[in-house]
Amino acid sequence: MNKKTYIIGHRNPDTDSVVSAASYAVLKEALGGKDFFAARAGKMTAQSEYIFNRFKVPIPEYLSDLLPKVGFYINEAYQTVHENTSLWNAVAKMEECNSKVLSVIDSEGRYKSFLHYNAFAQNVLKILNPEKKTSVTTSIKLICDTLGAQPLHTKDENRISNSAILIAASQFDTFCEKFNEHLPENLIVITGDRADIQEYCIERGVKAIVLTAGSVLSKPLQTKAEKKDVCALISPYDTSSTAMLIVYSTPVSAISDTDIKPVNKNDLVRSIKPILQNSPSRCLPVINDEKKLIGIISESDLIQEANIEVIMVDHNELSQAIEGIEHYKIKEIIDHHRLGNLNTRDPITFINKPVGATSTLIATLFMENKVPMPKPIASILLAGILADTLILQSATTTDTDRDVAEYLSNITGLDIEELGSDIMRASSRIGKRSANDVIQQDMKEYTEGEHSFTVSQIEVDNPEEIIERKEEFLFALETEKKAKKLLFSALMVTDVTKLTSFLLISGDAIFIQSITFPKQEQDMYVLKDIVSRKKQLIPLLSEQVEKY
Repeated sequence: MNKKTYIIGHRNPDTDSVVSAASYAVLKEALGGKDFFAARAGKMTAQSEYIFNRFKVPIPEYLSDLLPKVGFYINEAYQTVHENTSLWNAVAKMEECNSKVLSVIDSEGRYKSFLHYNAFAQNVLKILNPEKKTSVTTSIKLICDTLGAQPLHTKDENRISNSAILIAASQFDTFCEKFNEHLPENLIVITGDRADIQEYCIERGVKAIVLTAGSVLSKPLQTKAEKKDVCALISPYDTSSTAMLIVYSTPVSAISDTDIKPVNKNDLVRSIKPILQNSPSRCLPVINDEKKLIGIISESDLIQEANIEVIMVDHNELSQAIEGIEHYKIKEIIDHHRLGNLNTRDPITFINKPVGATSTLIATLFMENKVPMPKPIASILLAGILADTLILQSATTTDTDRDVAEYLSNITGLDIEELGSDIMRASSRIGKRSANDVIQQDMKEYTEGEHSFTVSQIEVDNPEEIIERKEEFLFALETEKKAKKLLFSALMVTDVTKLTSFLLISGDAIFIQSITFPKQEQDMYVLKDIVSRKKQLIPLLSEQVEKY
């Protein structure tokens, strides 16, 4: 089974993160790769939505987390059988496929029940209980299919009902006594070439008469059977074999285990482990949200590697990665940030360069691999570079970023300044958004020694709207700090028109007193000429934390 590879950026993704994921998935497919999927670990920002909608590029799939789920481990090489299939044919399929279980489904592919040998044995023994009269739930068609019988006359052949079975093995008078213990209309009689028994059963209006060993019905009796609407079948088997096979003509739905409930592909592995342990076959059917069967999961599947792998873009630290990523194989990392403390089990492709945007690296990979970029992809890559470098004005901007941006501008026909202004306006629309929403939009968590802290960033063309709501934002920062037990939580408000920033910060009182940034007012600092969180602000904050 091919593994699914998610290409995903950091939590609370910015434009560069989602653009890089979407574009790299396109490159991977162009290079012949299969099952590569762009994903995002958070809500799209207004800026990102504007860019993807403007250039009509599909938005990467949202993943709330990558905690181990059933869908990541299921075995898709599973066997199914329709609920109206005979038990005989179902068991034959189990033998043919060397399968211990069969999932029973309806015509729409929805899961109905589970056939395993425990259920088969228990239910067949109930039917063959010598202390009770033998009866089976079946239909005329199922009997014909199971026996390979030749029908002479049939009626309501698809109707499934419970019928008593009577074998005409005794003398005529004794047979009649046994016959009278049953309702004729619910009775299936198995007999050979005994004309007296045949005629008696037809006259009494039995449900069906089954002639064994290829015995035939005389033409007068055939005519009578048709008039009486008695089903008449010719079995190629002897009496004992015919009787056994009729028992096995029971639809699999009547024999299978309805107590085995399916699990959903989105269920967490830890939640289904106890259910697996209690399953007689140590496996469970897996359904999707439409209740349709999509696979089987067993205890042995859970000790195998998951069916997904990950490529990280625009980050390389676990603290910034989607929750649960540590459970899976990381195949590649493409990033432009500082190195974190991430360890991998195997050697991987790791591309980390000091450029202004991961979008620059992805565009370069297109060129290095001589893969032409579709115009929409080239457009969002240009937007990703401009967004992460503040239209090539950030301190993180390199000549490589400028060269790649110019190249993308030429092949897309987009003006750098005009596009940059458009995307900055899209990101600066605060409107009625809550303070918490703005803070969570582009938040990154950092660790220095024993202390952790978060720094969010928003780029605006007029910071006054946020400054006027200062207390609201400080309250949201304080809530974040307490919830995660941080040293501090901060919001960097970058004015893209003046290329300067303000810093709102809520933190430990002693740490706040040690901050040496120019203070505009309580809990608010001026960061003149500082626009890059990664290259300018974080090194300064790290130094402050070290001193603390």
